[in-house]
Amino acid sequence: MSKVVLITGGSSGIGKSIGEYLHHKGFVVYGTSRNPEKVLNSVFPLIALDVRDTDSIVKAVAKVIAISGRLDVVINNAGVGITGPLEEIPTAEIKNNFETNFFGPIEVMKAALPQMRSQQSGLIINITSIAGYMGLPYRSIYSASKGALELITEGLRMEVKPFGIWITNVAPGDFATNIASGRFHAPLLKGSAYERAYGQTLKTMDEHVDSGSNPNEMAEAVYKIIQTPEPKIHYKVGVFMQKFSIVLKRLLPDKVYEKMLMNHYKL
Repeated sequence: MSKVVLITGGSSGIGKSIGEYLHHKGFVVYGTSRNPEKVLNSVFPLIALDVRDTDSIVKAVAKVIAISGRLDVVINNAGVGITGPLEEIPTAEIKNNFETNFFGPIEVMKAALPQMRSQQSGLIINITSIAGYMGLPYRSIYSASKGALELITEGLRMEVKPFGIWITNVAPGDFATNIASGRFHAPLLKGSAYERAYGQTLKTMDEHVDSGSNPNEMAEAVYKIIQTPEPKIHYKVGVFMQKFSIVLKRLLPDKVYEKMLMNHYKL
């Protein structure tokens, strides 16, 4: 029997690549989008879902189960970027980021778990970020929201393991997607104390995304995880130095690591 997969944020970027890859591998794939009627080129069905709206989450999960009779894999992929000096990011934007990157995935998991418990099987893959392993300058909110999701996964994984359910994180590095265009940028304020440093860091971040890896690498990694009987807790997907930066954080003294990051961002 083909496994039934639900992917949040399946209309573009990494989510779309994962969905297309799994669709061609024979999985029954459902993606989600806030406005599915505007997406005309999807090879798999898209269901209306806004991760900031619990009611829409419950309805979307119920619709998949009603159509397919089961739910085998949930991929929490929907997310948004955010940049800026913490001092200058509107609080409303900070809350919106956590609603999308952290509280939304929690609500998706809560909606899916009863069905997975009744099946005595299931897999939830949370798409986090290598940025979630470290506090990055001018991306502190993004790092915090993704880091929080990493830790939620660790705790919840132990709670649901007795029901035959597996939960794991996949942390991508920089991939060539449209995340930079959809990211909230705190405006570069003329005369701000952060003007020069933030401007330089913003340029560096966008260059990294533009020259990022092919999203199909994430799709292949997710496929391998789905095929793994007992997935690990954490996976990292990206170029060597991005993954190695996590190892360095464990090995180096805090101030040495901080200096390394500041040199990288020319701060």
